[in-house]
Amino acid sequence: MFQNYVFAADNLPYAFYERTADGTEHDITDELPFEIPESWEWVRLRSLGVFSGGKTPSMSNSKFWAGGKIPWISSKDMKAKNITSSEMMITQAAADTMKIYAPGTIVMVVRSGILKRFLPLSFLAVQATINQDLKALELFDNSIGDFLYYAIKAFEPYILFELVKAVTTVDSLKFDEFRDLFIPFPPMDEQARIVANLFIIEKYVDDYDIADQKLTALNASFPDILKKSILQAAVQGKLVEQDPNDEPASVLLERIRTEKAALVKTGKAKKSKHESVIFRRDNSHYEILDGIERCIDDEIPFDIPDSWEWCRLNSLGQIVGGGTPKTDNSENWRNGTIPWLTPADMKYVSGRYVSHGERNISEQGLSRSSAQLMPENTIVYSSRAPIGYVAIASNPLSTNQGFKSVVPYFEGVVLYLYYCLIQRTPEIQSRASGTTFKEISGGEFGLTLIPLPPFTEQSRIVERIEELELTRQEL
Repeated sequence: MFQNYVFAADNLPYAFYERTADGTEHDITDELPFEIPESWEWVRLRSLGVFSGGKTPSMSNSKFWAGGKIPWISSKDMKAKNITSSEMMITQAAADTMKIYAPGTIVMVVRSGILKRFLPLSFLAVQATINQDLKALELFDNSIGDFLYYAIKAFEPYILFELVKAVTTVDSLKFDEFRDLFIPFPPMDEQARIVANLFIIEKYVDDYDIADQKLTALNASFPDILKKSILQAAVQGKLVEQDPNDEPASVLLERIRTEKAALVKTGKAKKSKHESVIFRRDNSHYEILDGIERCIDDEIPFDIPDSWEWCRLNSLGQIVGGGTPKTDNSENWRNGTIPWLTPADMKYVSGRYVSHGERNISEQGLSRSSAQLMPENTIVYSSRAPIGYVAIASNPLSTNQGFKSVVPYFEGVVLYLYYCLIQRTPEIQSRASGTTFKEISGGEFGLTLIPLPPFTEQSRIVERIEELELTRQEL
């Protein structure tokens, strides 16, 4: 076995030499990171045990996996100091082709993107195998395991900064250099005292970490909770004072109906199949739909001021779907100039406006698909995967079929309606259907009940929301 021996020079206060297997000696004083007590020694990590690796049994061979009971450790399992199980288990047939490691073996990740952040290091608490992204260190003396674990962790910043190489696929540990790492090695009794104290400190650190995580989660969620409270107050008429001089919302609804009729007449909007009129009588809410009157008190989610009105979303704008041009026809995409959104694009929208997605489509792509070019100030709303991404188009654009967008009949309501849809999203999600994934249909989306304030009050509400939003973001 190739072993290097590190020893202190007798005639120098702090000088260390290393003797290799062939008897050659060389000065390593400048390579050592810090001074240690005289009773301690420096050792190479590889002098303390034997390193070896693992592999992945053939995934196509069912006899290696079906009914497996032997842990097969991967980086996904390296979440605790002591590993007792794994996500995937192999059979004895697979284990016969691999090395089985005993409890007390130290395992570490040597290839993974996680090496950008930390070095996963654990003990096996049961017999197990490992995959090819891990290395196992079988110690010559398991009694040094606890101290060695903490010693390696102490060098973690150096290891990540100096001994991890970034490659195009995944980061990996410079393993030969890692094995040559110098470890400060105390007497066994002192190791035991150090480990005992570290156990106590570790418990306090764990308790602190749990408390810190709870506080961080609370701080992270508080602004969102505050936003929900702000929007809830906004749509209930509790965010700003009512002004008796405001023109009531009933007048605004009549104006919107007039605008809609004009758009339908010029062919810029489609006539609704189901016109809805909601009104109050005897302290109850009624709706006339398709000429039939019915009480809808059980659908009204909360009270609103007398000057407000309830209406269906499709009374305020046309609900428009989207589509995807055939991807195997390059003419649908080449040199495209029409912005085309997918729900995935909405993850990167900052603020309330969106102008484009990752891809554009061509005029041919637009004409040969169900995608539609929608005007500026359209409210785009993702209807699946997930439901509830919402933004206002800052320019004409199109979407795929994962949206149900609202082209308002009267643009003056856009800003208030944008915030209102954010607030109404949980209720919209509750009406979604589907087995593979939930989706809100255009018809169902159009039936969303909207509490509509007077036009001038909408401006005050939006202004107040934006003031409070700035405060929320500072929290």
